[in-house]
Amino acid sequence: MMIEALLAVTLLSAFVVFLAPDKVAGKLAFALSLLPLGGSLWMYSAFDGSGNALLGGTLAFEEMYQWVNLGPYALNWHVGLDGISMPLLVLTTVLTPLAILAAWTPVQSRQSQFYGLMLFMEMSLLGVFAALDFFVWFIFWEMVLVPMYFLIGVWGGPRRKYAAIKFFVYTNVASLVMFIGFIALVFGLGDSVTSLDLPAITEALNNGELSGLAGIDANTLKIVAFFAMFAGFGVKVPIVPFHTWLPDAHVEAPTPVSIMLAGVMLKMGTYALLRFNFTMLPETAKQFAFIIALVAVVSVIYGAMLALAQSDLKRIVAYSSVSSMGYVILGLVAYNMYGVGGATFQMIAHGLISGLMFMAVGVIYNTTHTRMVSDMSGLADRMPITVAVFIAGAFGYMGLPLMAGFAAEFFIFVGAFQSTVLAGNTLALFTGAAMFGIVIVAGYLLFAMQRTLFGPFRLETDYEVGRASFHDVAPLVVLILLVILLGVQPDIFYGMIQESVRDMALITGGGA
Repeated sequence: MMIEALLAVTLLSAFVVFLAPDKVAGKLAFALSLLPLGGSLWMYSAFDGSGNALLGGTLAFEEMYQWVNLGPYALNWHVGLDGISMPLLVLTTVLTPLAILAAWTPVQSRQSQFYGLMLFMEMSLLGVFAALDFFVWFIFWEMVLVPMYFLIGVWGGPRRKYAAIKFFVYTNVASLVMFIGFIALVFGLGDSVTSLDLPAITEALNNGELSGLAGIDANTLKIVAFFAMFAGFGVKVPIVPFHTWLPDAHVEAPTPVSIMLAGVMLKMGTYALLRFNFTMLPETAKQFAFIIALVAVVSVIYGAMLALAQSDLKRIVAYSSVSSMGYVILGLVAYNMYGVGGATFQMIAHGLISGLMFMAVGVIYNTTHTRMVSDMSGLADRMPITVAVFIAGAFGYMGLPLMAGFAAEFFIFVGAFQSTVLAGNTLALFTGAAMFGIVIVAGYLLFAMQRTLFGPFRLETDYEVGRASFHDVAPLVVLILLVILLGVQPDIFYGMIQESVRDMALITGGGA
């Protein structure tokens, strides 16, 4: 009952904060957010799962109860954790209290509603990573959209309504496309499945139980469903060309919302791709590996080039996320333990590093009231701790050794170079092109830092620009320490990740 308890505590905390007075809402939300953090860390310490959740693995904290029948299909409350979902659960509970702490300075209105929505979003994200019945999973998946829409639309910047509506329309349409693709697969399985249980559906697909649907043969149905789900989840990642909602959402969203959006919510898309596309339909993924690898490389390079052209620090970091998520897709399509394991580890590493970068930009904005690179110079003398963490986070983005980003990208590159999914050295050539993205990342981050952090101070203001407050700096320090810790000791998560992706590699013949 640990997962249910974690969800219940988080949801109850959200309602308590909703009802609290504004003057105590921030501190109360932070205190209550430590409860799911403590619960997830205990669950991590007690984790005893093995194998993959959808491929017959032994799950940790698994619970399954019959719920209702929807026509011929039983809907069950089925939750559980494997080595893929457990790290993402921990990531969510780590980032939420840090994001709440980062909100104390910029969020000054309707605080109880803001912090209540943050905790409600945390509960929904936890449900996405724990659910193993499609109907339950889809409820949590859609629930995430609601608090994010209001958090951007109410507390965002001048164009917040446009950004919130664009975000909601993109992601809602994507959910519909994904839903149609998945349900078509379920209907195509006919009587071989009697529930929407994800492990049962995966087993039926892997056993060749899929037949035609509405005159479409089984192979064509797999292809149509695969690309419907790939497009639907790709919007959430986001991959090029479905990325245009992301910069608008990030720029208009308040800092704590950007932290959760980049740190956790984007991982919903890559997590779903791993679970649905690459685990349920491995042969279809291998069949179109060339196209998927091309999309990955284009996302890496194009996202990095777009970041290079930006003058707003927040837009720079936003486009960096598009580039970083391209590496996840590249690791997934490699279809071996290092590739898929590295892709999963990159979700965690990028969650921490992107959260750190958005938080650092937010602290700078809180003090200077600008994010424009051309407006700032010499901040290192005025904000030494913030600037030091910002530089360290930027080097983490560039893949500096002994930081989490380096470990993740190293695993992905090793897996991609060893992969036999594509004939000859094709995937190795794609990987070499993707590695060039690191050079572009270094270029725009070094340029932005040189312009804003060093040289003579020239920001024209009517107020003193000095050191940030303790509650702004503390979460920055925590995050950079976690990035270094995972870089030095990647086996904190990588061991359990490898255990869960091994079955995927064996099914496709990917091996190590």
